[in-house]
Amino acid sequence: MTDRPVLPTDTWAPRGPYRIRVHDRPGPPPAIVLMHGFPDDSHLYDRTLPFLAGHRRVITFDFLGWGESDKPADYPYTADNQTGDLDSVIDASGLEQVVLVAHDASGPPAIDWALAHPERVTGLVLLNTYYGWMPSLRAPEAILLYSTPLLRAVARPLMRRLAGLDRRLYHWQVGRFIRDADVRQELLPQFYERFRAARPAFWRLNADLPRTLLNRARRAPALRAFQRPVAIVFGADDPYLNPRVARRFARLFPRARLELVEGARHYVQVDEPQRVARAVLGAAQTGSAQPDPERAPGP
Repeated sequence: MTDRPVLPTDTWAPRGPYRIRVHDRPGPPPAIVLMHGFPDDSHLYDRTLPFLAGHRRVITFDFLGWGESDKPADYPYTADNQTGDLDSVIDASGLEQVVLVAHDASGPPAIDWALAHPERVTGLVLLNTYYGWMPSLRAPEAILLYSTPLLRAVARPLMRRLAGLDRRLYHWQVGRFIRDADVRQELLPQFYERFRAARPAFWRLNADLPRTLLNRARRAPALRAFQRPVAIVFGADDPYLNPRVARRFARLFPRARLELVEGARHYVQVDEPQRVARAVLGAAQTGSAQPDPERAPGP
């Protein structure tokens, strides 16, 4: 790790009439592109960034509707459109070769972009994420609440009226994603304050989730044909995007390496930032990943 602070350049990537907030930290190529899921934003990687500083160029950004990016009303916030967000960021940043790091809901856009541009992907890193439906997937309780049509019809207006209940649900659910009590106490209020303005994107992405999971499940043959290195780094104590999901990814990608981080939960980059940074930097070494001898067998 460098001794000098690496200061980001704050810029915007155009996305049609809208703008995506991008933070660009200097370093040699290939660039590492860190992507958040929901219900969080690019600050999810704040504890990881010091371990990446200066080693590689690092890009973080907020998907449209989240964080500091524009939040257009009545916009179709979907996984397909998030793939377009990622493409806009890569294009505006002038990136040729990239290491894509996906977490949670950014799995579909990251994998879709990688499948469409394999020659530009030095490595793909999957952190407690999903793509298509798998029998072992377990939806977090709040996600289930907002993605089930009958339940969300009741939950949305209720949470609009009862801010205290909304905050308690967020702190309970997201609190389960973080291992250390002190870190939870520090981060949850910050995450929740930024999340409040992102509710429309959160609700729309939840409504899109069943379609995304079913649609991407049909693309398993494309994953099996993907010949770029894939690092699968999952917090082993995540009950939702759990080790069985990680092992399924390891069976799908032919050049996968699987690493289960014991003691880490859903926010593995928060619980074990140095270990995640080490895996990400390893993926940036062109062609370094080889088939994992510990991969689980089977279809």
